[in-house]
Amino acid sequence: MIPTHGYAAFSATAPLAPFKFERREVGPKDIHIEILFCGVCHSDIHQARNEWDGTQFPVVPGHEIVGRVVKVGRDVKKFKEGDSAAVGCLVDSCGHCDHCREDQEQYCPNKTFTYNSPDSQTGAMTYGGYSSNIVVKEDFALKVPKGLDLAGTAPLLCAGITTYSPLRHWKVGKGQKVGVVGLGGLGHMGVKFANALGAHVVLFTTSPNKVKDGLALGAHEVVISKNEDEMKKHAGSFHFILNTVSAPIDVSTYLNLLRRDGTVCQVGAPPTPVPVQLFSLIFCRGSLAGSLIGGIRETQEMLDFCGERNITSEIELIKINQINEAFERVLKSDVKYRFVIGM
Repeated sequence: MIPTHGYAAFSATAPLAPFKFERREVGPKDIHIEILFCGVCHSDIHQARNEWDGTQFPVVPGHEIVGRVVKVGRDVKKFKEGDSAAVGCLVDSCGHCDHCREDQEQYCPNKTFTYNSPDSQTGAMTYGGYSSNIVVKEDFALKVPKGLDLAGTAPLLCAGITTYSPLRHWKVGKGQKVGVVGLGGLGHMGVKFANALGAHVVLFTTSPNKVKDGLALGAHEVVISKNEDEMKKHAGSFHFILNTVSAPIDVSTYLNLLRRDGTVCQVGAPPTPVPVQLFSLIFCRGSLAGSLIGGIRETQEMLDFCGERNITSEIELIKINQINEAFERVLKSDVKYRFVIGM
């Protein structure tokens, strides 16, 4: 077994604290990664505080992992010692269901999450990236393109792929008008990707102080969503709108902005049900959809796309002993735009 140091929550009300545990030995198809950077996702807070129920304590969060390969199993083909490697939200899946065969492992009913999930190899609960190292199957590790800033790459493993996947699925590109709701960890990546794909990008925000940032990140227009007159100017004009906001908002407000056959896609997950005015869908033959992360193949595609265009996340680098302060600041939206732990 491999000794590992990390930070864990020991109960839903306890702050994260140092925790020693062990990783499994490197198997024939495994790689052992020394973790250099790990992003801080809002879902880490939900899990650490058992806000989604089902958290098994102690829990070591973290699923935006970038590091250096320090050992490879004898049958590993894709990596060698010294390579940069990344791990996202998944570390295993069944491999034979329709979803897995179609490279959509994120929808596999028997997938294994990077943390707080039964490990298919050992039966124990998985521990995440707020730690010194991780052992993972080669098939669920990703290659980091040369030249990308490693710290800025870490959030791509969740915030990046969560926004890239729906933009690709709905074929966002040149000639389209695309909206992004919210400029946070997810939203700022949505703006960057939609711009890079060639769309005309409109950012919706409730914060006038984010207008300058939105334009600098790639939005062509920024709309203050609380201004009804500004919103009405865009009625019936959007091909696609990506809602990254996790707070309950009136989704019908954005459905009214769709052109015929347009789509509003939810990647932000409000904790309570939200009302929907169905006439907003009926009168434009519109769609209200949702999207999860991407599969491993699409996540690698996203990383390669970022490597070609030098796209990374806007981050604030912290030390692991600042994690509890970082959690509180995330809850206050006091970060531009993703915390990353330098491990």
